[in-house]
Amino acid sequence: MIRAFLPPDAPLLRKVSAQVDKFSNGELRTLVDDMFETMRDGNGVGLAAPQIGVDARIIVIEFSGNEERAPGESPVPPTVLINPVITSGVGRTEGREGCFSVPGKIGIVPRYATIEYTAQDMDGLNVRGKAEGFHARIIQHEVDHLNGILYILDTRQ
Repeated sequence: MIRAFLPPDAPLLRKVSAQVDKFSNGELRTLVDDMFETMRDGNGVGLAAPQIGVDARIIVIEFSGNEERAPGESPVPPTVLINPVITSGVGRTEGREGCFSVPGKIGIVPRYATIEYTAQDMDGLNVRGKAEGFHARIIQHEVDHLNGILYILDTRQ
């Protein structure tokens, strides 16, 4: 089901999201399916649960690699990260970002070029990962949402 996005001034978008502690259930599966459907319907590459009114530390990402917004970048398969934490970042880069939560706005946002992260999967198992380039940018943008940060607050227009 496609879900509605919260308006930019919604209080949930400005608070740290709640940890997820229940895994492998139908409610979580339905939420994640809805998140992917909503993200794809909006032609996005990432979505955080708070953006659709859910107070939970969940992000979904997917990038075909064929999009004009990041030419030459590698594809990112459909990925679910629950309770993600960025554990390290290396190098600095600036890039254009847009967001479902602030429609019609684009900003130049500084990010790490490469990150390492930990998270949990749909079964609650711990995962570790490394991301570079646009993949790293997507994860950082979505994790910011989980921490109550909108990219527009850390941008130069």
